Amino acid sequence: MIDDLCAVVDELTSDPSNAWARDLGYRPVWAGSPASRIAIIGQAPGRRAQESGIPWDDASGVRLRSWLGVRDEEFYDPSLFAIVPMDFYFPGKGKTGDLPPRKEFAPRWHPQILSRMPHITLRVLIGAHAQRYYLKGRSEATLTQTVRSYCDYLPAEFPLVHPSPLNYRWHVKNSWFTAEVVPELARRVSIALGRG
Repeated sequence: MIDDLCAVVDELTSDPSNAWARDLGYRPVWAGSPASRIAIIGQAPGRRAQESGIPWDDASGVRLRSWLGVRDEEFYDPSLFAIVPMDFYFPGKGKTGDLPPRKEFAPRWHPQILSRMPHITLRVLIGAHAQRYYLKGRSEATLTQTVRSYCDYLPAEFPLVHPSPLNYRWHVKNSWFTAEVVPELARRVSIALGRG
């Protein structure tokens, strides 16, 4: 099955829709294997991740791993975690931050990739783009309401706010997240990894 997964990513890389990324020397930023148990589905890699090839290799990733209750070596072990963003390439900068992921990317490639990861029991949906796609009309009116209603999506999905340090105002306003949601996330991750 690893050969099948690699073949899909090779097809993705060579697809004409990604010619612009190849021209820039970009490689798809993702991780995973047929043994992966948890899928981390975020927006798209930032510039730093695109340059290093290492997803979540920044302050946001440090915070995310603390929320998940895992060490770096566990997070980057593809037999445990698949990192499957809504677009595998840095989309560029906009006026207020990174541009959003391309809308056509996930519908085309995620089913092919995730179908080759049959042991995934938990999808962590980070941010509005991932939540809109995977919750398919089941999300609440706002991201905050969706995250607060996380129990409604268990056991298969767990919606999260982005762990960026820039979201500090959101955390000040929503102290329930750290008190209630983070411990339950870590517990669900532990279960999915077979720890208890």
